[in-house]
Amino acid sequence: MLKSKTFMKKTRSGGVMKIVREHYLRDDIWCGSEICTECKQESPVLQRDPSIESNLCSYPHYVIPDTNVVLHQIDVLEDPVIRNVIILQTVLQEVRHRSAPVYKRLKDIIHEQEKHFYTFTNEHHRETFIEREPGESANDRNDRAIRVAAKWYGQHLEKAESEADALKVVLLTNDLGNKQKAEESSLLVYRCEEYIKSLIGNPELVDRLALSNDDKHDITSSKVLFPEHLPLSRIQAGIKSGTFLQGTFRASRDNYLEATVFVQGEGEDSTEVLIQGLQNLNRAVYQDVVAVQLYPRNQWLAPSSVMLQDEGAAKDDNEEDKEEEDEEKSVTEAARKPTGKVVGIIKRNWRPFCGMLNLSQIKESTRHLFTPADRRIPRIRIETRQAATLAGQRIMVAIDGWPKHSRYPNGHFVRSLGNAGDKETEQMVLLLEHDVPHQAFSQAVLSSLPKMPWAITPEDMVRREDLRHLSVCSVDPPGCTDIDDALHCRELDNGNVEVGVHIADVSHFIRPCNAMDKEAANRGTTVYLCGKRIDMVPELLSSNLCSLRSNVERLAFSCIWEMNHKAEIIKTRALTLSSLEVRFHIDSETHDPIDLQTKELMETNSMVEEFMLLANISVAQKIYDEFPDCAMLRKHPAPPPSNYDILLKAAKSKDVEIHTDSAKALADSLDMARVDGFPYFNTLLRILATRCMMQAVYFCSGMDTDFHHYGLASAIYTHFTSPIRRYADIIVHRLLAVAIEADSTYPDLMDKQKQSALSTNLNYRHKMSQYAQRASVAFHTQLFFKSRGILNEEGFVLFVRKNAIIVLIPKFGLEGTVFFDAKHKATPKLVFDEEGPTLKVEQHTFHIFDMVKVTISLDASNIQHQKIRMSLIEPVISGVSVPAPVVEPQAKKPKLDR
Repeated sequence: MLKSKTFMKKTRSGGVMKIVREHYLRDDIWCGSEICTECKQESPVLQRDPSIESNLCSYPHYVIPDTNVVLHQIDVLEDPVIRNVIILQTVLQEVRHRSAPVYKRLKDIIHEQEKHFYTFTNEHHRETFIEREPGESANDRNDRAIRVAAKWYGQHLEKAESEADALKVVLLTNDLGNKQKAEESSLLVYRCEEYIKSLIGNPELVDRLALSNDDKHDITSSKVLFPEHLPLSRIQAGIKSGTFLQGTFRASRDNYLEATVFVQGEGEDSTEVLIQGLQNLNRAVYQDVVAVQLYPRNQWLAPSSVMLQDEGAAKDDNEEDKEEEDEEKSVTEAARKPTGKVVGIIKRNWRPFCGMLNLSQIKESTRHLFTPADRRIPRIRIETRQAATLAGQRIMVAIDGWPKHSRYPNGHFVRSLGNAGDKETEQMVLLLEHDVPHQAFSQAVLSSLPKMPWAITPEDMVRREDLRHLSVCSVDPPGCTDIDDALHCRELDNGNVEVGVHIADVSHFIRPCNAMDKEAANRGTTVYLCGKRIDMVPELLSSNLCSLRSNVERLAFSCIWEMNHKAEIIKTRALTLSSLEVRFHIDSETHDPIDLQTKELMETNSMVEEFMLLANISVAQKIYDEFPDCAMLRKHPAPPPSNYDILLKAAKSKDVEIHTDSAKALADSLDMARVDGFPYFNTLLRILATRCMMQAVYFCSGMDTDFHHYGLASAIYTHFTSPIRRYADIIVHRLLAVAIEADSTYPDLMDKQKQSALSTNLNYRHKMSQYAQRASVAFHTQLFFKSRGILNEEGFVLFVRKNAIIVLIPKFGLEGTVFFDAKHKATPKLVFDEEGPTLKVEQHTFHIFDMVKVTISLDASNIQHQKIRMSLIEPVISGVSVPAPVVEPQAKKPKLDR
């Protein structure tokens, strides 16, 4: 049956165009139930399952949730208890439009066979499709479509069984109007909460219920703590007029009363707005998109120099936060930043958060406070009846809302992850917190792998050059299995030298748009944790077929240059920066770290790096010349001058001058920066210079005009040399293959909008990967010091704050904070000078790069936020408590049977 939809659309020229769309209706769409006798039989999805016992529904039944139930109660729907659910096409389409993350989770549930979720295409079924009535809103039409489909299902299944024990259909909705209309149509309908609470033997499922609007007032006070958020219509009008600015909210790790809002501008016109104080933060959560209103210039402030963390007992809604007063009054005009307040939320970026439960001090209370692992996320109030069981465990909690009269947002329990401190649990936490895709590769992905045994075929060699006669070598550390780059060098008859860079041809095995390609594009990068690797592609490729291992034939992309013995093809570049990387030696039995050292860089590292840079630059120019609108490139923006403030102050404190006019000027002045009797000074200066840099990013050449890579002083650059672990390199390989006529193109490769969207995801995945790797190092560092007791080490002051100094320990590549205003101890007299910056503690003044001696120990008093604590030994300061005596660790006795 064919239905036609006709509507009028305005054209760009101001005219009106008639649009006719065809909508096909069918009467052969299967209902999906195993009990059905009328529909065309296929593999049944819905079972006649009486195992779900309910006080409300004591009979076999299927459940149909409406759109809002799916959007807000997805955590409940994911539970194994919930089975035999009908997801209507109307609901699926609405969810897809309103929330991409929930849509993905719903699709994953539908694909789980044991869940028995069935998608019914009611919009194309002749008896369930409905037209939108005149004056009816789209939302009301969809609610009516859901009710019509639920009624059809009930009547359809009644025909298959006797009236006495007929299987019934239950509609779940939290919309009171929708519920009332469903009851008027004689439908079996319940609110989601009352249905879940009626389930027998599954009380823990109640904890996973998201709070509805009707429930939220129950757990908050009557006092208004925050300003009302402006409606979206006023926000949009304010942004258009310039009254408000739109940006991304970034909470501070060091001060819970401070944040910045990053406002994206054209080119270098981006800015950050400083937000200070709970009311000005106004219930924004890290990574929310918010609207901010700037204060007049005479009310602008400087970022706080105080490290302030909300780690005490939970505050009541009526309790005020004592904010730092008069701190910024004496700062210079140059130190002040644009300052404002959050006036509304444009888009929430909430997700389930990992953390731990703080049990209420009120006996038998079901309301508790959850402390997230990420300090940038506020504490969350939840209700749970499992508090005693969940104490000491890492759990996940989702935010449901944040009323203006509650100091903390309200949320609900999602699931338990395991005991806090357990290595597997903590690793799971850091993967979830940094959104690292880590699930096992699906069967669809694995089915895309080549059949084994694999060998190079004559067809493979048609467009390839055979380089098997060359001596090609890789330079990699012991134990490396994903070897994606190798080199060769040989003398030519004309006296010159031929140098080749050979990169594994991963794109030969990962074809565009198949399941493996989509999975690799989503993962974006391989993530290297301590003792574990989360691969971007299956191991058969990463460690075998795409790894350039010894004495086996492999496919590769090669860049080959002819150069003289002075290597004159290599142009001058490489702002050389510095950051300390650490390497753990792991016990083979316990998998605990037994030694911690900073990585030593060899000359071979520099040699390989130089040739990889040359290959990346050469390939970047080639693909841009061929595809100026869709080349995948990588740029590194120049830092704004203000970023260099701390570097310039640090150098000036040792009478060293640094020039930041260009990357070359910076490189030259860093090369000459030396202080007699202080050999580590240059390394420290380069570490600080690294902190001043911007993040390098992928971009599509057709969507930008600034290609410059500041750090490499290169006009154009890309990533070509690591396709096993970076998806960007696979795209570059595909572009290069088309450019040299070794492969054919496909639509997405030439679509600059899609390439730009892909670049955004790759930048996000790369950033999250870096954060996850740092978190893994931090956790293993804690494990290392847990078994070492208290150690004495020398270090250098890297930063000076108003109440603390941040110390770098070169031996371990470790940074830690020495606080001078510790709780429960008398605070010595502190005088902070922003211009130095210096901090005078009693009679001693601390400067950047001062040498100090500290004790290092693990503070495990807070099991979730265990810290490396540092206490000052030298210089000795009167009024500052003397640290505990050092306990040197005893060496382990060797195992005789090892």
